[in-house]
Amino acid sequence: MKRFKPTTPSRRQMTVVEYGLLSKVKPQKNLLVKLSSFSGRNNQGRITVRHQGGGVKRLYRLVDFNQADKLNIPAKVETIEYDPYRTAFIMKILYKDGERRYVLAPQGVKVGDEIITADSASYKPGNRMRLKNIFVGYRIYNIELNPGKGGQIIRSAGSSSEVLAHDAGYTHIKIPSGEIRKVLWDNFACIGQVSNPDWTLTNIGKAGRSRKMGIRPTVRGTAMNPRDHPYGGGEGRQPRGTKKPKTKWGKVTGGKRTRKKNKWSNILIVKRRIKKKKR
Repeated sequence: MKRFKPTTPSRRQMTVVEYGLLSKVKPQKNLLVKLSSFSGRNNQGRITVRHQGGGVKRLYRLVDFNQADKLNIPAKVETIEYDPYRTAFIMKILYKDGERRYVLAPQGVKVGDEIITADSASYKPGNRMRLKNIFVGYRIYNIELNPGKGGQIIRSAGSSSEVLAHDAGYTHIKIPSGEIRKVLWDNFACIGQVSNPDWTLTNIGKAGRSRKMGIRPTVRGTAMNPRDHPYGGGEGRQPRGTKKPKTKWGKVTGGKRTRKKNKWSNILIVKRRIKKKKR
């Protein structure tokens, strides 16, 4: 992590990820797309997601989460780059057939390394293979849940899953929340851990930096009027006044289960995630 000299009160506690290891190159032009920004508004112009808007201009990198159409074609890591749309770093790889693509960068990968997508491959970070061919105890990321759809889970900075067992066409994996679930063992996953594990230690430090990230101010419910929030009103600093924590529109948020009871994937969950204990 990079720290700053305390020239101002906000600068004193501000921290950023050290980007010195990234390649000093411009992104691949044909792999960039401009995404429209709607500032949390729907097609009628009404705000449906609060606290969004502004932020610096950015271009979306087309990241390949599947790589299934490049089976048994080795690729060389050309660059490791920053991606403004995700917490992890990405890497530009050059396949032996001459095509360049962006993929998620694992922790420990270096420019010049060679990776491959195959049914079975060596256990190097970044190599992608079928779950049934990955030994128990190995760390994996960018895991495919539906055949052919590409990686859907374990894609954020520093995250990884652990292979626990192989049984009857399914691989049991332990995801970061503590949940153990079954995934079809013919699906693909990458070996290793997602890059940039220090991202969780970032301290934004000041309001201006938050605005540059596209985050607008959040007002406390207790600071509002009674007509604007269930917590509003009262003389001075008042307690909540309701039994359960609620949103601005009265929807219960604390402790209420949001998962559907009859969701189809319930049969794939071996063990539920560990519930946090109240302090």
